[in-house]
Amino acid sequence: MKKYYNRREIIKMFGASALGAITAPYTSFASEIPEIAPTADTVILLWMAGGMAHTETFDPKTHQELTPGLDSRKLLSTFKTISSNVDNIKLSAGLENLAQVMDKAAIIRSLVNPDLGKVLHTRHQYHWHTGYVPPLTVAAPHIGSVISRTLGPKNPDLPAFIEIGQKIDGDGAEEINSFMTSGFLGREHSPFRIPYPSKAKDALSLPKGYDVKRFQNRSKYFKKLAKSNPYWEASSGFQRDGILSSIETADRILTSDVKKSFDLSLEPKEIYDKYNTSKFGLGCLLARRLTEAGARFIEVSSEYIAFGNWDTHNNGHERTVSLKKWIDVPVSQLIKDLDERGLLKRTLVVIASEFSRTAGRNPGGKGLETDIVIKDKRQYGMHRHFPKAGSVVMFGGGIKGGTVYGETNNVFPCETVVKPVKVMDIHASIYSAMGISPKTSYDIEERPFYVTQDGLGKVIKEIF
Repeated sequence: MKKYYNRREIIKMFGASALGAITAPYTSFASEIPEIAPTADTVILLWMAGGMAHTETFDPKTHQELTPGLDSRKLLSTFKTISSNVDNIKLSAGLENLAQVMDKAAIIRSLVNPDLGKVLHTRHQYHWHTGYVPPLTVAAPHIGSVISRTLGPKNPDLPAFIEIGQKIDGDGAEEINSFMTSGFLGREHSPFRIPYPSKAKDALSLPKGYDVKRFQNRSKYFKKLAKSNPYWEASSGFQRDGILSSIETADRILTSDVKKSFDLSLEPKEIYDKYNTSKFGLGCLLARRLTEAGARFIEVSSEYIAFGNWDTHNNGHERTVSLKKWIDVPVSQLIKDLDERGLLKRTLVVIASEFSRTAGRNPGGKGLETDIVIKDKRQYGMHRHFPKAGSVVMFGGGIKGGTVYGETNNVFPCETVVKPVKVMDIHASIYSAMGISPKTSYDIEERPFYVTQDGLGKVIKEIF
C-alpha cells in the first residue's frame, strides 16, 4: 500500500520540525580566505559502506587461486587483473564496464587512514564524512552540509544535500546519525534522506485529500507556530532563517515539477534495467536524475550493515563477486549518461569507502591480525580491516582522466608506499573543485571550525 506522509513527517525530512534547533549556536562565515575558481557545481559521492578492498577493486595485485593449505600472506587478491581503456590503468576482474570509463577517471591509490585503535566502521565513517576523528566537543557537519551551507542550493526547489540508500532505523543507526547530519550548521543543511530510491516519489506525495491551497495555508500557520516558540527571539537570525527556509523549501518541492525527478518510473525501461542491479544501482539512477534537476550534493550509499554488504569477512570472495555486480554497470552507466548529457564536466563523482581490507587474515582472536592457513572457500577472501592503504576514484568536475596518483606495495599487506594522502586531502580536493577553500571556517563557541582539519587539507593538484 502506498504510504502518504503527513505534514509533520515531510517537514521532519528537511529537518525543520525540531524547533529546538533555533537555540543552536550561531555560526558565521570566515571571509578572509583565498578565492578558488570552481571546476564543478555538483558532487555525487558513491559510498562503498563497509570497507572496499583496494587490492580487489581499483588497485589490483597478484591473483592467487584457492588452494587448500595456502599461506594467507601469499594471498593478495582473489581476482584476476583486467585491462582498461587506459594503457597504464589496470582494474580487478568484475569491473569490466568501469574499466571502459577510466579515461575519465583519476584513481588515488594512496589513501592512509589514522589508527583509531580497534578499527571500527562507524568511527572511520564519521572521520571520512566530516573530516574529523570522534569524539568532538561540537557536532561536526557532514561534507554535504558544509557544501550546502557554503554554496546554497543549485536549484532552490531542491534540497541542497540529498542522501540515498542508507536506512536510519536499524543496527548502528545512532552511530550513523552522528555523522549523517549538519551538526552545528543548522537543520536546514541536514540531508534529505531517501532510504529506498525506488520509492523516492512517495516521499514527495501530498497527504491524501490535500490540495495545494490547503497545504499552503498549513505552511503559513506552521510558521506562526515556530515564531510563537519562547526561544524564537532569543535565537540567532541564522537559526530563525534556517527554520523558515526549510519550511519554504518543503513547500516548493511539494508543489514543483521538480518532483518528477524523484520518479524512477519515468525513466525509459532499457535505461532503468541497466541500473536495476540493486538498491544501490537504482540510487545511481536517482542521483543522475537529481543532478539533471540541479541538486548540489548527493550521496548514494551501498548501506552500512554490520557484517553485510562491503563488510566482507567470511565468504569474502563470493560476496565481493556479488558486490561488483551491484556497482559495475550502474556506476559506469552513470558516468556515460552524465557525459552524454554534458553534465560530467561540472559534476564531480567520487567513489570511496571508510577503509580497505586485506585478504586471508583471521577476523577474530587476540591482536585481530592473525595469519591463517586457507582451508576452504569460506576463508578465501576473508577480509580483515586495513587502514594503511585505500583507493578513491574521481570522475568529471575538472578531473584529469586516465590519471593514477600514489602507489601501494606489491607484497603483503600492500600498504601505501608512494605519495600518501589523508582524508583531509581528499576533502580539500572536493572542496576546491566546488570553489571552496580548504581553509574555510565557521565560528562555533567563539572558535573557528575549519572545513578540513585545522584548515590543513591539501589539494591533490596532480589529478586536476
